[in-house]
This record gives sequence, C-alpha cells and structure tokens, in this order.
Amino acid sequence: MFGRNLLPSLWSRSDVPSRREEHHPFFGIQRDMNRLFDDFFRENDKEVHIQVELPGLDEKDVEILLTENSLTIKGEKKEEEEDKGKDYYHVERSYGPFQRVIPLPEGMDTQKAEAKFKKGILSISLPKLEQPKVKAKKIEIKTE
Repeated sequence: MFGRNLLPSLWSRSDVPSRREEHHPFFGIQRDMNRLFDDFFRENDKEVHIQVELPGLDEKDVEILLTENSLTIKGEKKEEEEDKGKDYYHVERSYGPFQRVIPLPEGMDTQKAEAKFKKGILSISLPKLEQPKVKAKKIEIKTE
C-alpha cells in the first residue's frame, strides 16, 4: 500500500491530487455554496419550506426569483481578510457568484410566497394551492 502512494501510475482517479480545486478560489466558493444548499427542502401537506444557510451574506446580496415550476436563489459572496502586523500588511479577497435553481412540485401558490432572512439563514415558505376535495359520483349504466 505504501508503494502505491509513491507511484502515480498506480493511483486511482480518486487518489490523484486536484491542484486546480485546491488553489483556485472560485472552486472553493462553489464547493462551499453546494454544501450550504444541501438538505434544505422540506414539504408537508400545506406548504413547501426551503431553508438555506448563507453565512457572511446580507439580504441585499441575495436575489430570489419564483416561477410556476421553479425557485431560483442567486447572489454573490464577497469575502475579505485583512491582517496588519508591525512589519507587514496582508489582504486577501475572494468573491464569486452563485445560483441554484430548485424545481417545485405542481400546485404551489406563488402569489403567497414569503421569504425571511435572519442571521445568515434564508427561509422561504411556499403554500400549496388548496385542492378541491373529490366527491364520488355514481354513474348509472343505461341499457339499449
């Protein structure tokens, strides 16, 4: 096993280090945003509730677009680190846009959608349209 790590010809695809992702800030931001959007969709009989963690963002950095069959959340993350020392000054900035399109089930009341943003958490509630209750109707069979 030790020798396998030293010989690139024996590496599997998952063993190959990905320098592109490690050193490029956009890949890191995309990976972080994908992680934040995972497991955010909950649904019950009356509504669909979507909750997204967006740390470091304000509501002005996020845009929500709603159509009959999808919800789009997009924005831009900007981050700046500043370190001042006696003999040095270091600033690191990273930024990048993100967008996620979430398909919605049929029968959503898009006119009554609500969104709230508090402490980096975006909560969206989409009520379902009330479906008329189906009543059984007996149909008589006629003979000819």
